[in-house]
Amino acid sequence: MIKGSDAATGRRRRATGAEEHALPLPGAGDPLQIGEVAERVGLSLRTIRYYEEADLVTPSTRTPGGFRLYGETDIERLELVKRMKPLGFSLDEMRDLLQALDAVSGEPGSDAERATLDRLHDFASIAQERCLQLREQYESALQFAAMLRDRLASLSTGADGE
Repeated sequence: MIKGSDAATGRRRRATGAEEHALPLPGAGDPLQIGEVAERVGLSLRTIRYYEEADLVTPSTRTPGGFRLYGETDIERLELVKRMKPLGFSLDEMRDLLQALDAVSGEPGSDAERATLDRLHDFASIAQERCLQLREQYESALQFAAMLRDRLASLSTGADGE
């Protein structure tokens, strides 16, 4: 169980009974194991492994024992996939977007760069449209909850008056 961090030493403390032991905090460039990534990103181990099987993310490296190690780029990809999920993007669409992002070469004016940027603009439009749809669903859900609350309040008032 992580108890917190010591600002003076930059180390986190793990509670082990009555005493605490300092553990080094991973630095910005230090790869993280799958459990640490899962906790940081808010995904389950199973989901991260599934995304790996679906070719959405690949661990940067593995330990000699075979444990997955993820770098910052891998973590950013997982966070992006997590943000796409509520918008209803399929695995194929997620993979396509990630490939387009990877393909941005920084060579403005090239045909390949224009095609990639056009594809990214398409994704941005799709994401915007899906956000609007979610807002409409959210508004409808709020109206439904308010109607239920009002109905229950009127039924409770009617029962109290008898």
